[in-house]
This record gives sequence, structure tokens and C-alpha cells, in this order.
Amino acid sequence: MPCPKKKTSRMNRGFRRAHNALTRPTVVHCANCNAITRPHRVCPTCGYYKGREIVLPKS
Repeated sequence: MPCPKKKTSRMNRGFRRAHNALTRPTVVHCANCNAITRPHRVCPTCGYYKGREIVLPKS
């Protein structure tokens, strides 16, 4: 079995993991009620998507 000859330094380990950082989810404001929602999804507050009522809102 091959074994590493030297210990991987913290810097090289960090270079390898540089692209693993978490990013915040993208949010937009609903055009109908101005609530914060995810893009390309029905607004959970008012039930609108692209200016049309898709589902009835909760309550």
C-alpha cells in the first residue's frame, strides 16, 4: 500500500479545502407582498409566483 512520505501541511490542506466553504442561500423580495423568498419558488406568505396566485396562503 502506498503511504504519504510527508505530513500534509495546514496550508496545503487549506488549499485543497478552499472551495468547500458554505454560501448563504440567495433571497429575493416577493413582487406582490415584498416578503423575503427564495428565487423561482412560490411565496409562502401570499402564495403568488410571477404575478399569479398559485396556492392559497396559510391562514
